[in-house]
Amino acid sequence: MVKQGTIYATLFVATFAVSWAAILIKLSGAGPLPTAFYRMAIASIILAVPAFPALRRAMKTLTGRQKILLLTSGVVLGLHFAVWVTSLFYTTISNSAILVATQPVWVLILEASLLKERIPSRSIIGMLIALVGIIIISGADFDMGRDYIIGDLLALAGAVFAALYLFIGRKLRANLDNLGYIFPVYSIAAITLVIIALFYHVNLTDYPARTWFIFFLLALIPTVVGHSLYNWLLKFVQAHIVATTVLGEPIGATVLAIFFFDQIPGWWTLIGGILILSGIFVVLKRRKKDKIIIPE
Repeated sequence: MVKQGTIYATLFVATFAVSWAAILIKLSGAGPLPTAFYRMAIASIILAVPAFPALRRAMKTLTGRQKILLLTSGVVLGLHFAVWVTSLFYTTISNSAILVATQPVWVLILEASLLKERIPSRSIIGMLIALVGIIIISGADFDMGRDYIIGDLLALAGAVFAALYLFIGRKLRANLDNLGYIFPVYSIAAITLVIIALFYHVNLTDYPARTWFIFFLLALIPTVVGHSLYNWLLKFVQAHIVATTVLGEPIGATVLAIFFFDQIPGWWTLIGGILILSGIFVVLKRRKKDKIIIPE
């Protein structure tokens, strides 16, 4: 039996770990596509050995349609990282982290539009609250220049791709354990990202040792450690508790950005962020029985 104190400590460590993602991306000194690619590629290498038995079992049990869904899930995850990491080079860390956290709202919209699931009135209220927050943050950035608007839109696109990844994952997780799912998905995401990088003739080599070390930390801390802890926690606590704790990531990223980059969020960002996180919290409250998969 796991002690309650251990659960709380693990929740804190996991949230703190994933909060470093945006910080390490900015510290790497590399462009968005190489950073996203090496994050997924190195994470896949780290997970390869422990994931191999689970992957063998998965390949024997999955149908052809499920394998196509697995491939699609990896491609979508790659697109998520491509646009979200790029957003960090246009807008502030706080804006990007808050806007990409709207993914539960987009999951709800996908469920309603594609699965024809009824949206409870409580969730509609939460979506509207989050929408007001998005408008406030994006509206405030009109005064900051075109780049900030592009960054905000890229972060929102990242949230939509993350939602699609989660939506597809719902169909697969019933037949796959954690490693049997995330290892092939991370690997496919890495392949997707390297194809995009090569298409745009992006330099993937010639980085200093410091950048390679940060690539490794980016794969290890927020990806392998943070998300592995979140998925481990799902064995002991309800999914909505873990999902709600994930909302601590934009808060942690914003605080770290103040110390590392002197990016102090403005009042409109704070107001919009509070509304967005409150709206997401309202949406998640109705999803107590749902399982979640952490994409970031």
